[in-house]
Amino acid sequence: MAAAGAEAPRGETGARCHRPPGPLPRHKPSRRTKWARRRRADTRSAELCRKEKLTCKSIGITKRNLNNYEVEYLCDYKVVKGVEYYLVKWKGWPGSTNTWEPFRNLKCAQLLQQFFSDKNSYLSRGKKGKAIAPKTSGKPLPPAVAEYIVQKAKQRIALQRWQDYLNRRKNHKGMIYVENTVDLEGPPSDFYYINEYRPAPGITLNNEATFGCSCTDCYFEKCCPEEAGVVLAYNKNQQIKIKPGTPIYECNSRCQCGPDCPNRIVQKGTQYSLCIFRTSNGCGWGVKTLVKIKKMSFVMEYVGEVITSEEAEKRGQLYDNQGITYLFDLDYESDEFTVDAARYGNVSHFVNHSCDPNLQVFSVFIDNLDTRLPRIALFSTRTIKAGEELTFDYQMKGSGELSSDSIDHSPAKKRVRTECKCGAETCRGYLN
Repeated sequence: MAAAGAEAPRGETGARCHRPPGPLPRHKPSRRTKWARRRRADTRSAELCRKEKLTCKSIGITKRNLNNYEVEYLCDYKVVKGVEYYLVKWKGWPGSTNTWEPFRNLKCAQLLQQFFSDKNSYLSRGKKGKAIAPKTSGKPLPPAVAEYIVQKAKQRIALQRWQDYLNRRKNHKGMIYVENTVDLEGPPSDFYYINEYRPAPGITLNNEATFGCSCTDCYFEKCCPEEAGVVLAYNKNQQIKIKPGTPIYECNSRCQCGPDCPNRIVQKGTQYSLCIFRTSNGCGWGVKTLVKIKKMSFVMEYVGEVITSEEAEKRGQLYDNQGITYLFDLDYESDEFTVDAARYGNVSHFVNHSCDPNLQVFSVFIDNLDTRLPRIALFSTRTIKAGEELTFDYQMKGSGELSSDSIDHSPAKKRVRTECKCGAETCRGYLN
């Protein structure tokens, strides 16, 4: 999206704008990823090239687009002598260099649409949700409206950067999208995306299998599950066929079967594109699927920091006071360890609770066969439509082997109870 002048070459998306003279401002260095620093450097280099009228093929600055400047977002609106003007925030430049540009110079249809959408969203708050036609009245925007539009634009940029970060970090097929059409909440400030368990200091995870199968067809031969005393968990359609509470033993790195083995499902990661979205019922962030998910299909793993049960006791009381729940007790066989996804986790960190969920928990063993440390897999309990929110029961009633934050709830503990907002007919009223 860019601003365009009358002399812009045909087909170009951006063109001339008038900018205050002077060198680019210097900013105090901050902690950034290599990718972010490189992108920032390219942006600054591009603007310096345009300022000095220099071309540079390596960053895409040519004679045809030398006078093109990219619009980051639109801040305000006014009409002067019958001409519509928009206050433009230029990408790669500080807010002090914002300029008022006539409508005819703008070639950024999407940003214009977002501008009016944000304006109408703010105004509709005081009109009981009535829609307002996206027409310009010629009157200047009230300061509160302009401020809201800028906040939404900054939020949109921050969420896009977070979405890019999540997709760089993930190691599975499914894409992760981020959406907030409810409020001005931005990305969480203290959350780090991981793909597997992160052991706390003093805890060792043995992720090297000690033995593997030599099957040519694991579906028909005596494979890893049978060696562990259980049945193969999946049918030929890669759907789970065992009851909750029964462990899943998948083929591991020592097995001679290939990647297409029917007993390698959880280890391949999430196959569905999911969206982290802001809920409108006061439950904060949630997760919805963007595609249809068949019944009894693997959806995602629950990962986080592996801590001792003693440490979980301490953190649990703190989380209760904050009204959050991220603790998953690994009590398949013993009660020594807990998974805490508060700071370190994957997309499952944002999945909300429901007393009538569409996901079910299963314990999974692949390379690590330590029964104290099963992996946590979430499978669909029914067909889930595209756009439907994903949920699981934080208390895991009926699973038989896993529960969330199963610290004693006796009156002597005086723990704060977190109200449930799932809205299900079978709602128990509290998360803990």
